[in-house]
Amino acid sequence: MDWNEKLDLSPGVFFPAIVVIAVFLFFGAVFTEGTGQVFDVIQDGIVSNFGWFYILSVAFFLIFVIYLLFSRFGKIRLGPDDSEPEYSYLSWFAMLFSAGMGIGLVFFSVAEPIFHYIAPPMAAAETQAAAVEAMRITFFHWGVHAWSIYIVVGLSLAYFSFRKGLPLSIRSAFYPVLGERIHGPIGHLVDVLAIFGTVFGVATSLGLGVMQVNAGLDYLLGIGISDTIQIGLITGITLVATVSVVAGLDKGIRRLSNFNMILAVSLVLFVFVFGPTVFLLNSWLENTGNYVQNLVSTTFWLDSWGDGEWQATWTLFYWGWWIAWSPFVGMFIARISRGRTIREFVGGVLLVPAVFTTFWLTVFGNAALEVEVMGGGGIAGLETEQMLFALLQGLPLSVITSIVAMIVIAAFFVTSSDSGSLVIDMLASGGNPDPPKIQRVFWALLEGAVAIVLLMAGGLAALQTAAIATGLPFAAVLVVMCFSLHKALRSEHEEAARVRKVFPARKREEASAGASADFPSEVNS
Repeated sequence: MDWNEKLDLSPGVFFPAIVVIAVFLFFGAVFTEGTGQVFDVIQDGIVSNFGWFYILSVAFFLIFVIYLLFSRFGKIRLGPDDSEPEYSYLSWFAMLFSAGMGIGLVFFSVAEPIFHYIAPPMAAAETQAAAVEAMRITFFHWGVHAWSIYIVVGLSLAYFSFRKGLPLSIRSAFYPVLGERIHGPIGHLVDVLAIFGTVFGVATSLGLGVMQVNAGLDYLLGIGISDTIQIGLITGITLVATVSVVAGLDKGIRRLSNFNMILAVSLVLFVFVFGPTVFLLNSWLENTGNYVQNLVSTTFWLDSWGDGEWQATWTLFYWGWWIAWSPFVGMFIARISRGRTIREFVGGVLLVPAVFTTFWLTVFGNAALEVEVMGGGGIAGLETEQMLFALLQGLPLSVITSIVAMIVIAAFFVTSSDSGSLVIDMLASGGNPDPPKIQRVFWALLEGAVAIVLLMAGGLAALQTAAIATGLPFAAVLVVMCFSLHKALRSEHEEAARVRKVFPARKREEASAGASADFPSEVNS
């Protein structure tokens, strides 16, 4: 890395974002107990007053992307009409999956079904009915809703940047609504919100991953579980992430993502083969059927007759987490999706990772439930981060598989930190798709620092509250983003129809490529 490379910063974005994050770090580190209490108040306020907005927004995002999948806009390419995808399908899926869910999926794939089995919202606890409901709810939280949120951001950014020539920045998605004002204070505010949400979304995942790595090391080596060990792990793995940052997108993230997907697939196939294989196959089909059959009712369920505690702990946490993650994941997916059509992008991002996710959740979730319901039990009484290793302990080669699991978590940690650093740096540099590496190192270290403060301020509860709180303002931003994208797509379609009517057939393709009445000529050139 060239340590003398010139910095590339957007002052109106970088400095406000740094000030906001620095204030949080100061109060979180100095007034740790008070920060935890503030988190509790914030979460209660959001759940009581804005839970309906989260539920309605995420439902709208799913409906919107399904509409785009089957719409007349599906053939539009994310780039010039003659552009081709930069990465193969395998590398594309591996990178978007590693960035999109990674750590969280490993952390919750055993723990969440067990929690819902013990305390289901709508079934008798610790029964077979509770086990069925547990998997339905887990599928719901990790399924197409999450990926629809990512699609809204990723598709908007890829379209406006690669096809319309605007900077690869969140503000660019609002050009049809704001016009040239995206380059002023309003655009700065949008990007600052995106940076804030991304930093805390990534930090949430890093915190979850480190808690689980600590549990795995305690299982293997008996070192215990403590904040000191977890802070040390965050520091060490963050430093490893800087190596990937220096290596760059192709040599760093792509290679590590492909390697980690091989390990992750090997781990899930091992549990599938050496676990209750036929039971897992049956469960996969049944889980998928229950999920699809109840998708609409579960989407709009708000627990309005209850106290909202369950919704706050689970659904609202996930929706806030995915939304907080969306600037990061969306921009990263956009960055690696140039040349694909809208239909290819939506279909690939919505369905392929979701199908693999359902298989992963079934293998780990149902294998754990089988132990609890029909076996000797012993998983339900453990700490969240210990449950995966307890499941692996009941299978052959448990020491080896536990080591593999920790490597997978650590590698997801590195790819998340590296990808997040790239995305944040692109925002902070005004949309530069290849910002200076030294800046990305800075953001990687800052993400680690925020994760440490969140763990000190309350562990898992603080991580959940941070996700819910930072996701709320950006949910409103995403709603406007949907309308802005649709306006631009409709304008391009209408312009293309006008060109086809006016110009001879042999000139249509040249005249209509990239044309849009809503964009100035210098943007389309």
